[in-house]
Amino acid sequence: MQRALTLTKTTIGKKVLMAASGTVILGFAVGHLAGNLKIFAGAQEFNEYAAFLRSLPALLWGTRIALLVAFSVHIASAFSLWQRNRHARKSRYARKASLASDYASRTMYWTGPILAFYVLFHLVHLTLGGVIFPDNQVLFIEGYVFDPHNPFNNMVYGFQHPLVVVPYVLGVVALGMHLFHGIWSLFQSLGANHPRYNDLRRDLSVGLSALITVGFLIIPIAVLAGLVEPTTETFHFPELEP
Repeated sequence: MQRALTLTKTTIGKKVLMAASGTVILGFAVGHLAGNLKIFAGAQEFNEYAAFLRSLPALLWGTRIALLVAFSVHIASAFSLWQRNRHARKSRYARKASLASDYASRTMYWTGPILAFYVLFHLVHLTLGGVIFPDNQVLFIEGYVFDPHNPFNNMVYGFQHPLVVVPYVLGVVALGMHLFHGIWSLFQSLGANHPRYNDLRRDLSVGLSALITVGFLIIPIAVLAGLVEPTTETFHFPELEP
């Protein structure tokens, strides 16, 4: 136990913590994307899916708690590593490493804060919209009223407004950049680093991060293009009551 606690105080230990917490966050991102893509199946199926999740409070709150822990560990480890790098004595090797690092690596520390803002914005937009805004008028946008029984329309109406789309797109792009370097570093932190497999590791990082980024972006694009429109159907799901 003492050895494990000591390990978490080392640079390697903190990188392992970042890798482990990042894996949890990556798994959630994939699952969340799969759920969001149900919007293309129509309002009934999308809303039934939302109600199904709310009908499983143990799973829902277990996921939320796991994510809260993962985000806390990830942010704390990243901040600690940033402080160590900042106070480390500059050397010729450090300068070469900086020149050799790619753009995604150098932007990890500012895509992180953007993602933190994006997560908060996303929660306000689609989860707390009917609680914190007067008369359920989400983000004070005229005519954009939060309907707890119709998550489908809440999402579609939101993506018809630049005030929602612009932060969403910026957040998703930041997520893609963060995931690319995160997935690449994950294997390295876990010891899977070999010249024979590094090209495959980079391809996997690019492919998975691009897939997730494009997957999230096609939803607002489809709404703006008129391929997904609000429904006039009325729904009532007791599970979705605030």
